[in-house]
Amino acid sequence: MGNVLVIDDDAAVCDALSELLTHMGHAVETAMRSNTGMEKASASAYDVILLDVKMPDGSGLDLLPKLKALDNDPEVIIVTGYGTASGAEFALKNGAWDYLEKKASVEELLLSINRALQYQKEKQGSQPLAPVKRERIIGSSPKMRPCFDLLAQAAASEVNVLITGETGTGKELFARAIHSNSPRAAHGIEPAVPLKRNPRAEKNFVVVDCAALPETLVESVLFGHEKGAFTGADQAQQGLVAQADGGTLFLDEVGELPLAVQKNFLRVLQERRYRPVGSKHEKESNFRLVAATHRDLDQLQQDGKFRQDLLYRLRALTIDLPPLRERREDIKELVRHHTARLCRSYKLDSKGFDPDLLEALMGYAWPGNVRELVNTIDSMLAVAGQDATLFPKHLPLHIRVKIVCNAFKEKALTRESGEDSQDSASFSDSDSLVSFKEYRLKAEKSYLENLMDGTCRNIAQACKISGISRSRLYELLTKHQIGEGNEEDENQQTG
Repeated sequence: MGNVLVIDDDAAVCDALSELLTHMGHAVETAMRSNTGMEKASASAYDVILLDVKMPDGSGLDLLPKLKALDNDPEVIIVTGYGTASGAEFALKNGAWDYLEKKASVEELLLSINRALQYQKEKQGSQPLAPVKRERIIGSSPKMRPCFDLLAQAAASEVNVLITGETGTGKELFARAIHSNSPRAAHGIEPAVPLKRNPRAEKNFVVVDCAALPETLVESVLFGHEKGAFTGADQAQQGLVAQADGGTLFLDEVGELPLAVQKNFLRVLQERRYRPVGSKHEKESNFRLVAATHRDLDQLQQDGKFRQDLLYRLRALTIDLPPLRERREDIKELVRHHTARLCRSYKLDSKGFDPDLLEALMGYAWPGNVRELVNTIDSMLAVAGQDATLFPKHLPLHIRVKIVCNAFKEKALTRESGEDSQDSASFSDSDSLVSFKEYRLKAEKSYLENLMDGTCRNIAQACKISGISRSRLYELLTKHQIGEGNEEDENQQTG
């Protein structure tokens, strides 16, 4: 039978589930706190973990990615008394086997547990997937592990793949990795396609930038055209679909594909046959399809901008890439890898990293994701020149400003939290009370000191961050007897 761990803060629930599952022959352990549950899950191999959401020391949903990152990869079933649609979506996207409410029937719960145990048993007895080449995909954080598992599954099959994620998360890198790890052509596709023996990885990887396709020529670009098919068609031209024959066709930003073309492309996907513009005859192309988008295709479909039947075809298997802010553990590895790569490219000596720089990079939100990080490293190397070590001062100015602003916000929140927790004690001691005017002066001085320290006493940056005019800032610094810093203008900043 199976090994089961129940993580729930309700002793009655733990006892009931433990008694029920033990009676069925399973080995059961319980934990009533998240940290205790994580310790037990790390120390022993469990097949199934029943996890509550509301725990006294944090949310079970926050614990879910950590549990799924364990080496034995247990199946996690969320069992909560506070079920929500958003919670269910988060749980399933992070690898949960099921998401059930505590008011669900015992039969429903047992059915989910038994199916998870059956899957674990079959998985242990099956041949593991062959390791895949990751190309230039860097990172090993818990958020990336499910993506690599899906990459291996996609590479071992011929199924259509849809890669989703924000701009800059590495969708094309994953598409190329699927191509380079592809099996032999024609495995698992329609019998009408002639068999070919050469691996797809040795054939073309053809990128179709759907956002850049000229709407009047999109069919010609995709399917090619015959000589004289339209004005300016002086000779026959092969389309991108034909170029991908035997290899992989990558539809980048597929959400931008014109609606009028979607119907024609749907038939191409179904039959692997197409008709060049101006031709009376169809041709065949044995391509593997991988598509990518940063847009919500379900919403586009509801808005009538994307065909539902095409959407079903595209996402036979979906890989949803997490933004960089959700896998900060990978930032240091990404920085070191791309810095070394760019240094080799520019024939520069290798660079060291100031600890404050790495801390700053870990704290930035990276709205442009890995692409923005790589561009930032490129910029830093240009600014640093022959400097042996990279410091925060080498960062682009707009990133330095945001990091400083975020630091102020965090300090303010910390102070407010501390003040809230001490309110009762503070106001019970009349000797500690001061006038509002005195309190405001102290707060004003503290803010100015933090502002000047955070901007390295640079007046231009301090004015930009605070929104205070230069003359007013000088007046306040003089008033509180704070050093005025330097006159360096924004245009002279190298950071």
